[in-house]
Amino acid sequence: MKVFSYRKKICKFCENRKVIIDYKNPSMLRRFVTEQGKILPRRITGTCSLHQRDMVTAIKRARNIALLPYTNDVKNV
Repeated sequence: MKVFSYRKKICKFCENRKVIIDYKNPSMLRRFVTEQGKILPRRITGTCSLHQRDMVTAIKRARNIALLPYTNDVKNV
């Protein structure tokens, strides 16, 4: 039986305090949203719970003022 060791993900925002979560920065927020427009969970992104909550509110604010789309309008042809 093989035992896999996973490297623990470190929160990007805890590691670098200069990076600020801001709803006015959609290019940074797009990395935490799937192609369908869903917010990625913290087990995938590696953010801590404090910064994940800030990230979710920033994404929702950016969606509300149309900086980020709610969904992607790609149609299957």
